[in-house]
Amino acid sequence: MEQSTSLLHRLNELNAIGVALSNERDINRLLEIILIAAKRITNSDAGTLYLVDATQQVLNFEIVHNDTLGIALGGTTGQAITFPSIQLHDATGKPNHHMVVAYAALNGKAINIPDAYAAEGYDFSGTRAFDHKTGYHSTSFLTVPMMNHENETIGVLQLINAKGYENSEFHQLEIDWAEITHPQISHPANVSSKSAQGQAGQGIVPFSLADQHLVESLASQAAIALTNRRLIQQMEDLFESFIGMINTAIDDKSAYTGGHCERVPVLTMLLAEAASRTKTGPLKDFVMTDKDRYELKIAGLLHDCGKVTTPVHVVDKATKLHTLFDRINLIDERFEILKRDAEITMLRELSEAKDELTRARIQEAFELRCQYLDKDRNFLRHCNRGSEKMEEAEQERVRQIAQYRWRNPAGEEVNFLTADEMENLTIRAGTLTAAERKIINHHIEVTITMLESLPWPKHLKNAPEYAGGHHERMDGKGYPRGLTRDQMSVQARVMGIADIFEALTAKDRPYKEGKTLTESLHILGQFKLNGHIDPDLFDIFVREKIYLTYAQQFLDPRQVGEVDESKIPGYSP
Repeated sequence: MEQSTSLLHRLNELNAIGVALSNERDINRLLEIILIAAKRITNSDAGTLYLVDATQQVLNFEIVHNDTLGIALGGTTGQAITFPSIQLHDATGKPNHHMVVAYAALNGKAINIPDAYAAEGYDFSGTRAFDHKTGYHSTSFLTVPMMNHENETIGVLQLINAKGYENSEFHQLEIDWAEITHPQISHPANVSSKSAQGQAGQGIVPFSLADQHLVESLASQAAIALTNRRLIQQMEDLFESFIGMINTAIDDKSAYTGGHCERVPVLTMLLAEAASRTKTGPLKDFVMTDKDRYELKIAGLLHDCGKVTTPVHVVDKATKLHTLFDRINLIDERFEILKRDAEITMLRELSEAKDELTRARIQEAFELRCQYLDKDRNFLRHCNRGSEKMEEAEQERVRQIAQYRWRNPAGEEVNFLTADEMENLTIRAGTLTAAERKIINHHIEVTITMLESLPWPKHLKNAPEYAGGHHERMDGKGYPRGLTRDQMSVQARVMGIADIFEALTAKDRPYKEGKTLTESLHILGQFKLNGHIDPDLFDIFVREKIYLTYAQQFLDPRQVGEVDESKIPGYSP
């Protein structure tokens, strides 16, 4: 009964390890779990996990543990492994069968050696050198390949110095275990009872057949778990690369949008992490897991993917008259035509003048006319650059200039500015007309349509909602769906603030300079008061100084300066 209980206990432990392996997402932690589990179920003193580099045809040290020497390298320890990789083939391409781990990797076979110093056929010179340097004594070795579903070796587990158990009950189960799991395999012939007794007398025993089968079972599970994790990682890398490709396409259309697509995800994660750390207030229950973080990261990267369909002349409209080119040059030519016509008129009148006084008056009128035309031209050039607010008096002056008459190339006398030119030059803020702003705003609808059409896995199913909500307002006056605060996730509200703050501070927009932190926080504070952004997230944004962390990474030093948080509208510390 005791024997059955012990066997059942270790089988249950192996099953528990399998569950742990299947649940672990971090590859470094996964590798550590594998090695530690192998050491535990065999009660071994040391162990190494190698991974195969198929390209270089080498075995790389990934995890090294030695309890006696207190060594823990690789994995999550942060301690680098400096041991050189083990070549799987020599310079001539011949398989390296002299090294135990290389042999196991190349042939897919487990190797159980009771005493490395007495073993023949393998090169243990490196082991002896290590022992000589450290005072350690490497005796029993169990080397087991990790095979994937395609029967390829992806790694090797090597355990050193089995310490045995206080009672020998598990070793007594060796035959039972062999009959249950591998009835066709007998106990390794090279493990003699004399050798086993000698090592046991020193506290070190050979690895039993049961140990070998357990580790082989573990290695099989580990290979599956590692392969799955790698495949998932590769798919995630491929997915993120695909997102990067979309953003590169947008960046190629517009360097300004490309910078925006890079910065908004960073700012989003900074604010989301700060909200997740909050222990008081309305957001004290908001907590993000690693999966939540990855989901929000993906949403941030994709939040403007719809801009891939936005016409570049709208996205990059640096001036009010810009389409495929800046039409201000056409207006410059018209001014020159008006000045030429004025000069022709002057010359005609001078030829008909009867006295010097009349000639002087004609000349003065011409010069005054040219001065007015130059002032009007400079004024329209100023208007063309765009600003955050165009006064009504300036708009009226544009409308007056539009009524000037000139003769076009067809010989027709027409207004100086077309209706479209006048509409553009009287834009109150920025460089976009209402129609162009509608085109720009349409990108979010395209983003939502694109993202909702994808077959998202469960852990990314909220990405469309996060990405699609960054132009909504807390009071329901945003777009495209007019959602209110209660209808939006915290993550979508976070992204809304990140999107606005990035746009305010961006120093690479063609039509404006990046605002200072003080100016940007003042505007954000007003947005909090008028129901545009989430008030609780705004307070966290200021209190945790997310704005400063972001500024140190992305803003010009001239934009930073000292921020007096007490003067920020609506801020509640």
